[in-house]
Amino acid sequence: SATMLLAVRVLFGVAEGVAFPTMSTFLPKWFPTHERATAVGLSMGGFHLGNVVSFLATPIIMSHIGLAGTFAFFASLGYLWLSVWLLNVESDPIDSRTISKSELQLILAGRSKSKVKGSKSPSLREVFSKMEMWAIIVANVINNWGYFVLLSWMPVYFKTVYNVNLKQAAWFSAIPWGVMALSGYVAGASADFMIKSGLSIVRVRKIMQSIGFIGPGVSLLCLRFAQTPSAAAVIMTAALGLSSCSQAGYFCNVQRTLPLNTLDPYTE
Repeated sequence: SATMLLAVRVLFGVAEGVAFPTMSTFLPKWFPTHERATAVGLSMGGFHLGNVVSFLATPIIMSHIGLAGTFAFFASLGYLWLSVWLLNVESDPIDSRTISKSELQLILAGRSKSKVKGSKSPSLREVFSKMEMWAIIVANVINNWGYFVLLSWMPVYFKTVYNVNLKQAAWFSAIPWGVMALSGYVAGASADFMIKSGLSIVRVRKIMQSIGFIGPGVSLLCLRFAQTPSAAAVIMTAALGLSSCSQAGYFCNVQRTLPLNTLDPYTE
């Protein structure tokens, strides 16, 4: 029923809502500050590659075990990955049993030496009184609205506009996300390189965020001129590839709003 579907979607949101905040807390502990954007690019690359796998695998799985079986299959993969994660990953590299001494020294040497005055977490009123927080919220809403509209709408678009079958639509839909995974890493590495070359972090974040918003907007405006599914796929690939620059923009600034990183000299 529609009610059950909405209830399940709400539960999905509650369960997955912790993913990005957790990642923003986790990455500063496991990566040196001078690799912050690169780390985000790598992490988000896995997120996008998951879309690629699901687009390509779903039609095949559905043809063998049906729609309900497909949901169960992907759910079981989630439980499997959770088990591996819980058994092998620590919150802090200092507590890890698998990390080498040289790698641990590299991470610790790259951490910020600044300390936040006091140990008390800021109140919600204080958090929402900051313009930086509102800038991140607005950027996140804009970015995610476009991201998830494309994620859910792309296969339907190729099927209804170009009359391609489900398997063909899956391929046309998967390619842009694969490119986004790669371009996100390139954007992150480029941002870190520009910062190490002397550009201010604020300027680099603004450059990357401008590309991440303006580029996809222009690309999608051109989509109306696409006459073939291949042309549409190229334009969507450009849109998502440019959109990945946002990961080196506002997404990196999420980490500097955390209490432990508020006075991080690397961020400003």
